Amino acid sequence: MKELSAKEVQQLVEENKPRNIIDVRKDEEVATGVIPGAKHIALGSLPNRLDELDKSQEYIMVCRSGGRSGNACQFLIEQGYKVINMTGGMLAWEGELA
Repeated sequence: MKELSAKEVQQLVEENKPRNIIDVRKDEEVATGVIPGAKHIALGSLPNRLDELDKSQEYIMVCRSGGRSGNACQFLIEQGYKVINMTGGMLAWEGELA
C-alpha cells in the first residue's frame, strides 16, 4: 500500500497539485474541519458510494490517525482502485482546515 505523510499531503495541497482526497472519518469528526478540497465519505458508507469514485483516478485516504484510512485503502485496492494512505491522519495535519 502506498503512503504519504500528512506533511507530504499538505505540500500537495499548498502547491495546488491535482489530488483527490477522501476523508473517511465520522460526521462529527469532520465537523471539526477537513483538508481543503477533501470529499467526505464515512468509512461505513464507502461500499455504497463506490460509484462516486473513478478507477482511473488515484485517491488519498484520510482519517483521524491513519488506521481507518488504511482499512479503506485495503478495501478499495481489493475493488481495483488506486489509493494512498495518509499516515498519521488528521492528528498529524498542520495545514489549514476547511
